[in-house]
Amino acid sequence: MACSIVQFCYFQDLQAARDFLFPHLREETPSGAVRRDPSKSNWEDDGWGAWEETETQEPEEEGNTCKTQKTSWLQDCVLSLSPTNDLMVIARGQKAVFLVPKWKYSDKGKEEMQFAVGWSGSLNVEEGERVTSALCIPLASQKRSSTGRPDWTCIVVGFTSGYVRFYTENGVLLLAQLLNEDPVLQLKCRTYEIPRHPGVTEQNEELSILYPVAIVTIDGFSLFQSLRACRNQVAKAAASGNENIQPPPLAYKKWGLQDIDTIIDHASIGIMTLSPFDQMKTASNIGGFNAAIKNSPPAMSQYITVGSNPFTGFFYALEGSTQPLLSHVALAVASKLTSALFNAASGWLGWKSKHEEEAVQKQKPKVEPATPLAVRFGLPDSRRHGESICLSPCNTLAAVTDDFGRVILLDVARGIAIRMWKGYRDAQIGWIQIVEDLHERVPEKADFSPFGNTQGPSRVAQFLVIYAPRRGILEVWSTQQGPRVGAFNVGKHCRLLYPGYKIMGLNNVTSQSWQPQTYQICLVDPVSGSVKTVNVPFHLALSDKKCERAKDMHLVKKLAALLKTRPPNLDSVETQIKELILDIKYPATKKQALESILASERLPFSCLRNITQTLMDTLKNQELESIDEGLLQFCANKLKLLHLYESVSQLNSLDFHSDTPFSDNDLAVLLRLDEKELLKLQALLEKYKEEKTRTATVRFSDDKDGVLPVKTFLEYLEYEKDVINIKKISEEEYVALGSFFFWKCLHGESSTEDMCHTLESAGLSPQLLLSLLLSVWLSKEKDILDKPQSVCCLHTMLSLLSKMKVAIDETWDSQSVSPWWQQMRTACIQSENNGAALLSAHVGHSVAAQISNSMTEKKFPQTVLGADSEALTDSWEALSLDTEYWKLLLKQLEDCLILQTLLHSKANTPASRVSSLQAEPLPRLSVKKLLAGGKGGIADSVAKWIFKQDFSPDVLKLANKERDAENPDEPKEGINRGLLEVSEVDTSLGAIPDLLHLAYKQFPCSLELDVLHAHCCWEYVVQWNKDPEEARFFVRSIEHLKHILNAHVQNGIALMMWSTFLVKRFSAATYLMDKVGKSPKDRLCRRDVGMSDTAMTSFLGSCLDLLQTLMEADVSRDEMQAPVLDTEDAWLTVEGPISIVELALEQKHIHYPLVEHHSVLCSVLYAVMRFALKTVKPLSLFDSKGKNAFFKDLTSIQLLPSGEMDPNFISVRQQFLLKVVSAAVQAQHSVVKDKESSEEAPSTPFGKDQDWPVLAVDLAHHLQVSEDVVRRHYVGELYNYGVDHLGEEAILQVHDREVLASQLLVLTGQRLAHALLHTQTKEGMELLARLPPTLCTWLKAMNPQDLQNTEVPIATTAKLVNKVIELLPENHGQYSLALHLIEAVEAISIPSL
Repeated sequence: MACSIVQFCYFQDLQAARDFLFPHLREETPSGAVRRDPSKSNWEDDGWGAWEETETQEPEEEGNTCKTQKTSWLQDCVLSLSPTNDLMVIARGQKAVFLVPKWKYSDKGKEEMQFAVGWSGSLNVEEGERVTSALCIPLASQKRSSTGRPDWTCIVVGFTSGYVRFYTENGVLLLAQLLNEDPVLQLKCRTYEIPRHPGVTEQNEELSILYPVAIVTIDGFSLFQSLRACRNQVAKAAASGNENIQPPPLAYKKWGLQDIDTIIDHASIGIMTLSPFDQMKTASNIGGFNAAIKNSPPAMSQYITVGSNPFTGFFYALEGSTQPLLSHVALAVASKLTSALFNAASGWLGWKSKHEEEAVQKQKPKVEPATPLAVRFGLPDSRRHGESICLSPCNTLAAVTDDFGRVILLDVARGIAIRMWKGYRDAQIGWIQIVEDLHERVPEKADFSPFGNTQGPSRVAQFLVIYAPRRGILEVWSTQQGPRVGAFNVGKHCRLLYPGYKIMGLNNVTSQSWQPQTYQICLVDPVSGSVKTVNVPFHLALSDKKCERAKDMHLVKKLAALLKTRPPNLDSVETQIKELILDIKYPATKKQALESILASERLPFSCLRNITQTLMDTLKNQELESIDEGLLQFCANKLKLLHLYESVSQLNSLDFHSDTPFSDNDLAVLLRLDEKELLKLQALLEKYKEEKTRTATVRFSDDKDGVLPVKTFLEYLEYEKDVINIKKISEEEYVALGSFFFWKCLHGESSTEDMCHTLESAGLSPQLLLSLLLSVWLSKEKDILDKPQSVCCLHTMLSLLSKMKVAIDETWDSQSVSPWWQQMRTACIQSENNGAALLSAHVGHSVAAQISNSMTEKKFPQTVLGADSEALTDSWEALSLDTEYWKLLLKQLEDCLILQTLLHSKANTPASRVSSLQAEPLPRLSVKKLLAGGKGGIADSVAKWIFKQDFSPDVLKLANKERDAENPDEPKEGINRGLLEVSEVDTSLGAIPDLLHLAYKQFPCSLELDVLHAHCCWEYVVQWNKDPEEARFFVRSIEHLKHILNAHVQNGIALMMWSTFLVKRFSAATYLMDKVGKSPKDRLCRRDVGMSDTAMTSFLGSCLDLLQTLMEADVSRDEMQAPVLDTEDAWLTVEGPISIVELALEQKHIHYPLVEHHSVLCSVLYAVMRFALKTVKPLSLFDSKGKNAFFKDLTSIQLLPSGEMDPNFISVRQQFLLKVVSAAVQAQHSVVKDKESSEEAPSTPFGKDQDWPVLAVDLAHHLQVSEDVVRRHYVGELYNYGVDHLGEEAILQVHDREVLASQLLVLTGQRLAHALLHTQTKEGMELLARLPPTLCTWLKAMNPQDLQNTEVPIATTAKLVNKVIELLPENHGQYSLALHLIEAVEAISIPSL
């Protein structure tokens, strides 16, 4: 039992505190730019200068300084930790961070205490003031239920302005005092301690404040009452604002320290009374040999200062020489409270207005003069400057550090230096006081030692702790003249914290009621982010060379060194170890030595057993009075465990093989299954094994199964009251222990009967053995499925365990659930290895039926002898409640196995681009997970698998058609159609359609096609929402949505998708496009909508599909009934979240016109993005009513535009629609001269494109634009691009053909003008001369540059002219012109013939 350093707390995020206090040390982001607030990362608003500033190179020296400061920053801070470890303060300059401890789980899964930032901010009130010192003082609770416990922690902070301010844990300012106008140098506190014996003076609580030439001590009781009153005042003001309770004034003393050059630190020793001799000596020194001496020595307060000239000064202030000063308590209203609280508080502070308040703030309170106090004596050393002083817990010693790298130990009462340590520059010091544990004293010396009786007083030892940051070492020294008892390498950037006080507000009664967990000393390590404390055993203070404890510790160290060596001769080592452990006197040390021996990996089993046996025999031979019962029991328990280990190891090492052959028929009889059921079970397990081995990772065969080192065996088990229990160990360790007991038995390589008998006689309960057996069986699934004979071994083992005493309660009857079998069923339900779980459930069911039958025979022996014994057995099984539970479990496990087999399967598709979301592995299933997953849990797990495989919805439909094909009522045509689709979908699916078909058959309700499509739809959109760049996920989600047949489900799912995932992004896209007035660039799309421009185009197209599907579903839902959601009988007990389909059916009816309104907007946005249209503001196409209705809940009734629209709106809309039609025709029919680019795929990135001309006509209908205008424009554009055959078809849709004919006539003229005027051929010129003058003039007025395709054959143009003649009435003004055109066209076409 040596000194040890223990971590008891960690920092959750110490870097955040460092970055707050040292902004220049903030680490840069990988891109090189300083970390910025993401909410303000607007690239457009940022100037380029902001980027240039961050890239300025600093000089190399500054960089090195910064690196050093990043690790040593804590040395530049003011640090304080509450002794109850409930608050830590780190302050620098004007800022402070308050850290509070919280219990959290670490990365390793262990629960540990972590300091997290509770509050951070600036503490300064006056300009330029900085924090110089801080204390965290826990205040005792006044409640009866928690007397003596800490209620809350007050933070006391000293500033360079002279102010001392008091705060709550939340940074709320309670109280501010200006007791001296010089900077505060140091704050120290003393709390109440019960005097150890009557000769010690009882000390009062106080807070001492050191200034450069003065020291102020505030009475602890007065401070405690004032702080409580201020805290109550602030709390009431926050609640109501009209309470006014004036807290009591603070009582303090202020001493002006004289005859000393500089003061750096101080220690307030407290009240002391001189002995008569010291009184006479002091009187004669001061007043000479004639000095008068009082009868009773006066009480004095002693203060020690360190600094220079003198290096250490001793001051004595007579009690009662001055009256305590009373300060006016200025209640502070913290800036952290709300303005409402401030206004409320102004009433009870008497502040009338803001101006008056500012005046009060500026006017400093009156500062009382100090009472002079001269130094009585000191340690003069002109070259030495003191740096800090630390008083010991019992006020008898003090340690002082100086600028020469020395640590000096002072005797406080005598005022002399008694010890000095060299080589500790910048040292930090603290004290540890250890009280002796009376129970650890040697029993043999009880009659001789004055401290031998356990009722006697405890001795107290003091140790000095020195941290040398230059060397990174922490040392513990025994005082006064003792040796170094401990040293630890801790790093060079730590801070040693020694509060020197406990809880304020206690007295001699309340301090005895409850001893809080306080830390005397703490080491804060910023590098590892941990807080450590030092544990020192009391016996290290005993310097006597003949001390038994010291001798024992020497023997323990010698033993530890012996255990580390690798000796050639084990016998000699065993003898040495026996001698060492027998020489140890203390029972506790003896136990510690035996534990270290048993934990050794190098000693063989025989050696451990012999040593333990020898120690046991020695203890038994001692006299009864001197035997330590605890040690004897410990040896006996360890010896029993060693004997058990030996017995199990021997059984496992025997060459045992059962020669009985094993067939399928034997297995069927064993599991009570008929041949058909067994074949079905084997087929299921075979499929499961196939799919699992395909997906399983590489696993190397483990030759160590069933082998366990004795050291590990002893760590896992403990022996108590003749019963062996297993300690809290991990799942892997549990399986290892189970394998040691049962692995050989399950393989038929060890005697099952002997093993069960050995374990039972050792004291292991049947329940524990069953748990171990099942943990092995369920975790070794691969080996078990490869060796069917292990099922027989499990059956035998389970039968033997079930027949043990207390396994199955004898009073158990068929109408109650047996806890024994329930334990086994629970293990199977929780297991994720479904194959092994199904087999073990079959075995359990078989053994349970066998035992219930034998119990029946005992209860009804005369009936069983009758003829109908078989019938009785069957009826018994049917009536047994346990049997029903077994049957239910078998069905659930079979279902789970089929589902898991499906989820393991993968399609042999060629490697395509796979998203990282699809690459994540699926979690394994268990019956427990499915039961806790709610009604939609099964469909949800299949949907996740479909998402990972990225199957088309047709695959689900195909497997379902196979199910329908089995139905004889289905017409043959349906089957043939399904078979045709097999080749259409994908021939590389392998066994997946069969497995899906099997899953559908097993779960007819949970995997009903609409339910599955609904879950797939939701899964895809959820995954798309995680990564909106994957637009194909959203497209696939809409595909699944369209495959849902029931309109009620379709409507609900679409509505939920819109409101949950789409409407926010949709509105962001709308406002962005309206702001930009065109299709936005990629950067803006990513900033505002969170996706690229191509992904946004696809997103808008899918939104349009969704809104159209929603409208269609709303129309057709009235024609069909809502589906009835059933659950399979085996899964009626499911609990958990409500399923997606149930939520969908709860959705309200949509407001159809509102959805249509959104659909129009979506079409507009999609068109703008699809064709990259410019100068289009989508919202400008709608009036104020239309705009206000957007992005509202689709089920709400909104005021929509109605009646005649403003002609200006109509004009803008018409212009937009014509632009869309032009862009659509251009995208489809533009002549691309570059052949390579003409062979490229269509520009739509995802899914098939819309029929834009039809959509434009549809939009015209909704936007009150003339549909005929759009159709005419479409015809004109088709002819413009030379697609005359499509133009002729489109003419059929136009109503006003006369206007269309006029437009086409112009187009014909442009074509002729190009042929005659722009080609400049001789024939053309001649022909032009023969044409009528009116026609020539008209042709010359035409502009052929408007034509998009000029390479149209003249014969095609002739057809167009004929079409125009057909459309024009004879009385039309341009009819004659059209006739002339026919002649011209014929004249042009004749030479070509």
